[in-house]
Amino acid sequence: MAHNLLNTLQEFGIGSKKGKYYSLPVLGRALKSKMARLPVSIRIVLESVLRNYDGKKITEEHVRQLANWQPNAERVDEIPFVVSRVVLQDFTGVPLLADLAAMRNVAAKMGKNPKTIEPLVPVDLVVDHSVMIDHFGNEKALDLNMKLEFERNQERYQFMKWGMQAFDTFKVVPPGIGIVHQVNLEYLARGVHKNKEGVYYFDSLVGTDSHTTMINGIGVVGWGVGGIEAEAGMLGQPVYFLTPDVVGVELKGKLREGCTATDLALTITELLRKEKVVGKFVEFFGDGTASLPLPDRATIANMAPEYGATMGFFPVDEATIEYFEGSGRSKAEIEAFQSYFKAQGLFGVPKAGQIDYSKTLVLDLGKIEPSLAGPKRPQDRIQIGKVKSTFTDLFSKPAAENGFSKAAEDLGQRYTTSKGLDIGSGDVLIAAITSCTNTSNPGVLLAAGLLAKKAVEKGLTVAPHIKTSLAPGSRVVSEYLKNAGLLPYLEKLGFNVAAYGCTTCIGNAGPLADHIDEAIVKNDLVCAAVLSGNRNFEARIHPNLRANFLASPPLVVAYAIAGNVTRDLMTEPVGYDGEGKAVYLGDIWPSSQEVASVMKYAMDSKTYKRLYADLTKDHELWNKVQSVEGQVYNWPKSTYIAEPPFFADFSMEPKGAAGNITGARALGVFGDSVTTDHISPAGSFKETTPAGKFLVANKVAKADFNSYGARRGNHDVMMRGTFANVRIKNLMIPAKADGSRVEGGITLFQPTGEEMSIYDAAMKYMDAGTPTVIFGGEEYGTGSSRDWAAKGTQLLGVKAVCARSFERIHRSNLIGMGVLPLQFKGNDSAESLGITGKETFEVLGLDGEVKPQQDVTLVIHRADGSKQEVKVLLRIDTPIEVDYYKHGGILPFVLRQLLAA
Repeated sequence: MAHNLLNTLQEFGIGSKKGKYYSLPVLGRALKSKMARLPVSIRIVLESVLRNYDGKKITEEHVRQLANWQPNAERVDEIPFVVSRVVLQDFTGVPLLADLAAMRNVAAKMGKNPKTIEPLVPVDLVVDHSVMIDHFGNEKALDLNMKLEFERNQERYQFMKWGMQAFDTFKVVPPGIGIVHQVNLEYLARGVHKNKEGVYYFDSLVGTDSHTTMINGIGVVGWGVGGIEAEAGMLGQPVYFLTPDVVGVELKGKLREGCTATDLALTITELLRKEKVVGKFVEFFGDGTASLPLPDRATIANMAPEYGATMGFFPVDEATIEYFEGSGRSKAEIEAFQSYFKAQGLFGVPKAGQIDYSKTLVLDLGKIEPSLAGPKRPQDRIQIGKVKSTFTDLFSKPAAENGFSKAAEDLGQRYTTSKGLDIGSGDVLIAAITSCTNTSNPGVLLAAGLLAKKAVEKGLTVAPHIKTSLAPGSRVVSEYLKNAGLLPYLEKLGFNVAAYGCTTCIGNAGPLADHIDEAIVKNDLVCAAVLSGNRNFEARIHPNLRANFLASPPLVVAYAIAGNVTRDLMTEPVGYDGEGKAVYLGDIWPSSQEVASVMKYAMDSKTYKRLYADLTKDHELWNKVQSVEGQVYNWPKSTYIAEPPFFADFSMEPKGAAGNITGARALGVFGDSVTTDHISPAGSFKETTPAGKFLVANKVAKADFNSYGARRGNHDVMMRGTFANVRIKNLMIPAKADGSRVEGGITLFQPTGEEMSIYDAAMKYMDAGTPTVIFGGEEYGTGSSRDWAAKGTQLLGVKAVCARSFERIHRSNLIGMGVLPLQFKGNDSAESLGITGKETFEVLGLDGEVKPQQDVTLVIHRADGSKQEVKVLLRIDTPIEVDYYKHGGILPFVLRQLLAA
């Protein structure tokens, strides 16, 4: 029901027509606020708060608080943000759908209408994370990989099809269409929406993938959340967050010849990670921002999780309109979009001095240099001329300094595999043009094609043992590469289209040849992957590849040709032509004019309209998938999909918070930068792991294990995979004689000190009624918005995680699952406090009224009988999070609300 708070419901012109809207300029005058000086992103959120005012969940006070946002005020106000829609990818979407199905089971058992559980906003699930690169380097790769994908994931796709008929607002984009973020950018995002009452409003969303922020490139407010938060948003719960700081980044000048959007994105990632923008909005402005084409903006926005920000936001201007026109949006949509933003006073990129930011940074685009990032973190940028020296240096440095702890003389040693291939440390074994970051950017993809063309014409080749792949973000990409005459040259170097989806970057690189794997493990080699993705954490790309470098698509091709990261591409040849003459990177690098000459093929609106007109037409594999019908799922026996246990023994009355934690043991003690990949891996796993043993016991062959990501609909697999990353280092395990750390998901069960898997230890503690805690360092939970990192932690019986600092999404997810996030204060850490894992612990101060960000007491009882009390910060940040915790998590809280209504 439309309201007219403060007379803000107004009309605006759309050509010769009129539309209704909630006017921010009128609101500013009514409240005498400096509306025009507010950051653009804050104003877009404010419109949602104003429009969804109901006097209950959203009050006039909420509107006034945000309208009077101050750049450097204390952040205590909680914003209830109602999003326009929700976007899911399948790794997170399937468990979310399972939770919704389980809620319907609860409703049915309680005699309620199952349709009470229904998404209240449009939900789109894009199936893009399931395909793996089993086949590569040939023209049949795409077809063969797709067939394998459907064989492996039939049960998951049947479940999705049940969801499509059970929920009115739930839609699925089938496999083989593209990566969720590019499909969102090219097709799902409409710019503005209109409700049943004729009121226009900004597009906004949350998505169950960290890189949902890519949509910020077209002026859409949205970010990644865990599946549990997304469910709450779908079911009518606002997304709550504290009023953020907004860091303004002024871009000046233009990129130099030879520099790409990838180089710029990696530089911004390095800059902003050092500025500690975690939990903040980042907003770009200035003449340099206005000069960037839309795909370059989207590339920078995509990597907001890597620099730690909630968003990397770009305002709407003529470049946005050009992108909408080129990507096939209708004339009427574009006219409404442009008219609405102008009516709100939000069209155009602000110049320096026009907006009040919490802090302003300046970056000169003219100083950007060609770069890679790695070998373990996306924020560790390396100038291309320093890749060789950096890798050589890190090769012999200890792990504590981001190194590989190898003897320096081992670098350069060659080893012969059982099939006669010579390999050594530094060799590139995977070269992948993959992931949403760059495969949505025509500039860098066309540059890769042009570089491939020049390389082929000079007789350069890629060694056949290097696993090369091209996984475009949508079918549009292969169309324009083909029309530009560049795809055949990529194919001659092994970069055949192998999939349309998130492949190597998510850990779906597929297997290396057995003889290569054997040689790597036997000789403890530090081999490399070079990919155009956004994530390169340990063991993410491939369990046996320890050095992973992020690079632009043309540099991926160049390193595939070079074959080794110890070749300095700025001073040494990339390779040799047919006559043995040296060919340097400068000889094959395309100029900006050459890229511009083929850019016309990339923005052809007819191609977009044709490819997105009917997503299931001629899609034989998807159309063959059969599923059950009905409003309540019957949970057939499956090792892919199982009824989640989170609503077992559900009652309308919450059991209340657990109160103080006493007699707890440490399940793990970890260092800095423990990622959600460490906590909940997405890739392959062996039959010797707890998850592998479970599947073998259920008569699943090793060849059919698939991946942790694909198995997220089954909690029995996922809880066994929690803290099971092959590279995770539990500091409870004593160091080796050489000082290096044992890797893998193992711990010491106390008080006996017996070594076992973290899963097995957790089950023993739970059987004994012993609560457990996890200790971590800085940036605990960085990486993907992986709700299973929190769900698995809860199912292992962990009551609290105490770390030096938390990444935004994972902290929220822990609370969403009823697990306490605790933060060390000052210089305290597990290391400084001498925590080894032999102690017992208490967390006191939780038995009374719990308040956001209060101090609680961590009591450490040591084996010698002594004890130490330490104040730690309770990272329940907002009042609504207190409610979630009292209800045992966000999902029980929302379910009780829905059933009560």
